Amino acid sequence: MQLGIIGLPQSGKTTLFKAITGSNIALGMSSGKMEVHTEVVDVPDPRVDELIGIYNPKKIVRTKVTYADIAGLDGSAGKQGLQGALVNQLAQMDGYIHVVRQFDNPTVPHQATTIDPVRDIQTMDTEFILNDLIMVERRLEKLADEHRRGVTRPREQIQAEIDIFEKLHAVLADDKPLRHYKFTAEEDRTLSSFGFLSRKPQIVVFNQSEDQQPIAYQTPHPHTEVVSVPAKLEMDIAALPPEDAAMFMEEYGLKELSMSRLIKLSYDLLGLQSFFTASEKEVHAWTVRRGAKAPEAAGVIHSDFEKGFIRAEVISYPDMIAYHGTAEARAKGRLRVEGKEYVIQDGDTLEILFNLK
Repeated sequence: MQLGIIGLPQSGKTTLFKAITGSNIALGMSSGKMEVHTEVVDVPDPRVDELIGIYNPKKIVRTKVTYADIAGLDGSAGKQGLQGALVNQLAQMDGYIHVVRQFDNPTVPHQATTIDPVRDIQTMDTEFILNDLIMVERRLEKLADEHRRGVTRPREQIQAEIDIFEKLHAVLADDKPLRHYKFTAEEDRTLSSFGFLSRKPQIVVFNQSEDQQPIAYQTPHPHTEVVSVPAKLEMDIAALPPEDAAMFMEEYGLKELSMSRLIKLSYDLLGLQSFFTASEKEVHAWTVRRGAKAPEAAGVIHSDFEKGFIRAEVISYPDMIAYHGTAEARAKGRLRVEGKEYVIQDGDTLEILFNLK
């Protein structure tokens, strides 16, 4: 999972990046140039800690998430679209954390001179919508030319693609991001190589001072979540020793830092969940999409497991904890044998049986 942290200059996105990842990159005024910093972090999951307590494994592997602090967006792309290198970086992301400035600091002026979070959200949405609209229009021109010549592939196949892109054009021309469009499986296959920016899910983060109240903002877009975070405060707390951090969190009424909350929101937004393999040798957390069946989860562990899948032995997370491990859960009849149609549930512990002939 790879999430791009985006925002207008001086929105505090690098501050949030440091708070989430613990990175020590320097804060500074944005130059407006395309620049990317990435960090891979462990996903905090108390269920992994519980399994570690049961098995005391020799090896621990948590799920990972990659955060990319992406500079270069300033709301000025307009009709010319975004730079190719920037678009390529943005297109690689599974989703975005869009940092929107709520805090007021006279020493860090906003490029528009005033603080208006809703305006800034609309600016970024427009940036992505225009970029995708340019891409769609260029594709429609190529498809129209291909349809006239009709020599590379059947015209009905070309027309089917034209129909899809005309639907996308209608959404974008209505000033809506492609998150509003519900894609069919066939459309997904057709568009798999097009990294439309406005299609990707977003978490909008209002970056506030510790004394500010959350903004009463209801996003008009699907596949979009909203959260308020005092990024500067959380960055400072994240840099403290654990004992001091706990004291400051209590003082400011923070039950958890943004890293945990944003990762949980990210999983929900991207339709992901975790399952586990657990033994004295290793406790391993894995990521799979919601709705995935047992062979797909087996393939996440190893491609051979999916190819030769026979069955999965499954214990739910509550049963793993209640019976303190696989042996007792099995003895109490809580281990289930599931086949190829079983849909993985969040927190399942699996053992895969497979055979490659």
